Amino acid sequence: MARQPRLTVAAYPHHVIQRGNDRQAIVRDDADRERLLALWHEHAKTFKLAIHAYVVMDNHFHLLVTPTTDQGLPQMMQAVGRAYVRYFNQRHQRTGTLWEGRYRSNLIESERYLLACMVYIDLNPVRAGMVGQAADFKWSSHRHCIGQLSDKLVTPHALFWGLGNTPFAREAAYNDLIQSGSAHTDQVQLTRSALSGWALGSPAFVADLQQSTLRRLLPGKAGRPAKKTVE
Repeated sequence: MARQPRLTVAAYPHHVIQRGNDRQAIVRDDADRERLLALWHEHAKTFKLAIHAYVVMDNHFHLLVTPTTDQGLPQMMQAVGRAYVRYFNQRHQRTGTLWEGRYRSNLIESERYLLACMVYIDLNPVRAGMVGQAADFKWSSHRHCIGQLSDKLVTPHALFWGLGNTPFAREAAYNDLIQSGSAHTDQVQLTRSALSGWALGSPAFVADLQQSTLRRLLPGKAGRPAKKTVE
């Protein structure tokens, strides 16, 4: 069966996952991590994307972005992917592919899933047992969101601004979300939908989004189509 074309629609948030080939490391040290972040910053500006959240794990990364054009996300991912692989192979004296195929992504409904996706992304290192608290991990957007540092890569979403009337109030409210944790159902839905490419949101959200694209947004029912009865 032919794979579905990847779906990107301007002005909607997209959850992106990119894994290393055969789960191998995509970064070996902090210099690699700095390079990847610098490439995101450069090409997000070039292709006009807002990055709301990110995390760089050892063998994969997550992004939460809103593109301003339908082609902005694939253009950024292609540019970053190619530049980073050239850098990584040259620096570490290796050849061949680095990524596990093409990146995975999907659209999410802002009101229901955007903040949940931010929490999910920021808690990745905690779930992996790398740190005890999200704030202990250097290579994510979390410390920016709770006011511990200023990260030029991060553009807060309107829903994040809506958490409070002052920076302190917003940061405290977001930290409360982190402390409450990521619901297991949200983790499953966010992971599954990003890997499959299906839209994640309410029926009304999906129906409205379907008007913007001819691509199917949800999986069809399992099994073969029912045969028509000949009268």
